[in-house]
Amino acid sequence: MATTNVTVPRMPGTTSRVQMMEVRRATVRRHALAACMSTGTSVWAGGHFDVDDAGTLDPGQCRYETWVTRIELAPANVIHFGPACRVGPIELGFNFDRISQPDGRQRTRGPQVKWTFFGNGDASLIAALGWSATYDLTGHGKPGQQVLVPLTWRPTQTLSIHANLGLDRSPIDGARTYRRGIAGEWAVDERVSLIVERNRAAGSWTSRAGLRFGLTPLVSLDISAARTIPLGIRSYVLGLNREFLR
Repeated sequence: MATTNVTVPRMPGTTSRVQMMEVRRATVRRHALAACMSTGTSVWAGGHFDVDDAGTLDPGQCRYETWVTRIELAPANVIHFGPACRVGPIELGFNFDRISQPDGRQRTRGPQVKWTFFGNGDASLIAALGWSATYDLTGHGKPGQQVLVPLTWRPTQTLSIHANLGLDRSPIDGARTYRRGIAGEWAVDERVSLIVERNRAAGSWTSRAGLRFGLTPLVSLDISAARTIPLGIRSYVLGLNREFLR
């Protein structure tokens, strides 16, 4: 039986749309990994927020932070769990993250260290130095790393300004990019804080606004929404933080 070769005409723009989708998925993946590398173990801003504060936990104190991030466009989900404790003058933590996209899942792990070298929790100006690593357990390769200098200025009892300057090494391609950001945290009352921030990481700018609700003196709930340009990636986060004594 003879066969007939039929050439199917290519629809105009099909290739470019597929390529654009691949670019978007890769961008979301980089954004998700950047979010994993942004994990903070801070006393004020902290949690899932990109801009870290300069504080550390008190001696003998520990904390775990967990959150779920929904990143649109690809889409992708990030689940995070990160415990940390004060050990001597430094804060030691370890992060567990899982990134889920339609084309598969990715798991990352990594330690982090933070040292407040100037000021303390009651000072109006505080400075710290932080380092973290992110190991891709799915794609392997060299670990991503981050070196960060967080600064915190408290002009009033209810307002804190956080600024960050640092350097990231991507676990995807090893590219080095600078990180910088600024955030404002306003204590509306004893239980509610408003946090807004602007941060650049992995070559993209992210603007975020969120609320922190103090459920108890040691437990807080975070919600936020963010937009990353130039592709207009939107993300939403729900997080829980709990402090305890060793």
